[in-house]
Amino acid sequence: MSEQSIRLIAFLSIFAAMAIYELWSPRLERNEMIGALKSRRWFTNLAMVIISSVCLRILFPAAAVGTAIWAQETGFGLFHIIDLPLLLVGVFCFLVLDFAVWLEHFASHKFSILWRIHRMHHSDQGFDVTTALRFHPLEIVLSMFWKALIIVLLGAPVLAVLIFEIVLNGMAMFNHANAKLPLKLDAILRRVVVTPDMHRVHHSAVQIETDSNYGFNFSFWDRIFSTYIAQPKAGHDKMKIGLEEYQGPKTSNLGWALLLPFRKVSRRVL
Repeated sequence: MSEQSIRLIAFLSIFAAMAIYELWSPRLERNEMIGALKSRRWFTNLAMVIISSVCLRILFPAAAVGTAIWAQETGFGLFHIIDLPLLLVGVFCFLVLDFAVWLEHFASHKFSILWRIHRMHHSDQGFDVTTALRFHPLEIVLSMFWKALIIVLLGAPVLAVLIFEIVLNGMAMFNHANAKLPLKLDAILRRVVVTPDMHRVHHSAVQIETDSNYGFNFSFWDRIFSTYIAQPKAGHDKMKIGLEEYQGPKTSNLGWALLLPFRKVSRRVL
């Protein structure tokens, strides 16, 4: 199968699994995640991933795996010069790519020009599996250029990049899911990976909580760089999700979301 087919099958399988889990065992019951509001949110968030995918294929058709293939064919990158065991190289590249995504996410909260784009993701007043898909096309394209740069510099193996992309997308859907996990299981898992309860803190409307828990795959980056917050101050049931400056049904409109990067930034960033 082609890379696109493998990724599509993985995406649809994980999305369906998390959507079913949410229905079976929801973590929170909120107005934004039921009824008509949920339908509007889902339409906008699903439309966003389709638009972003089309833009990415037009502007960067090689994507991450294609970049790794190019680096392999040209012999470009650190690990095409240094001969090390493939498994060791693959694990190292996976970790570096994951840190690069963490660093990109951190920067998106600290620099005004990046926050303009990234805030569309945070403007979702709900928090479920579709929130993981709600990234502006500009952010998706910029993120791909950043990952491509890291892949080329490392000379990352093609298989490692493919696995990383599948895991990154899958983990994003997992940790954005409105899924109820036993508290003991959550406590064990979040020692290594980002759980829904951990990442939900990041979607709090309280800025100090929004500026925490940046990880997508591994939770230890936030502990290392002191950006980890275990629980929201108001508790998961009472916390406000989204951004204080953007509340109401407009945040579920596709046109409004696409135009948000071009509106004035009111948040304190560099």
